[in-house]
Amino acid sequence: MAKFLIHGKYTQAGFQGVVKEGFGAREAYIRTLMEAVGGKVEAFYFAYGQDDVIVLIDADASAAGAISLAVNQSGSVELSTTPLLTAAEMDEARAKMPDYRAPGV
Repeated sequence: MAKFLIHGKYTQAGFQGVVKEGFGAREAYIRTLMEAVGGKVEAFYFAYGQDDVIVLIDADASAAGAISLAVNQSGSVELSTTPLLTAAEMDEARAKMPDYRAPGV
């Protein structure tokens, strides 16, 4: 399983739906939805400013992708999903770094 940070911004209709449904009910629904695709919500926060919701999930890439597809296609929320990597995973990537020539060099 991998970690992903999800930033969500509600549309006006999406935000109206959350206000009507209740914030606790929406969080519970998202936790259940994540479990249905084999993942887990580790942290869930509502925010104000650039993002309306921030969620930390533990899931495989296909589960994170499935959630992103389902939520974004609804038109009520715009998600941005960022994979999070540990130092060990970055060291593994560093060990695989190919030689790279920058353009024009």
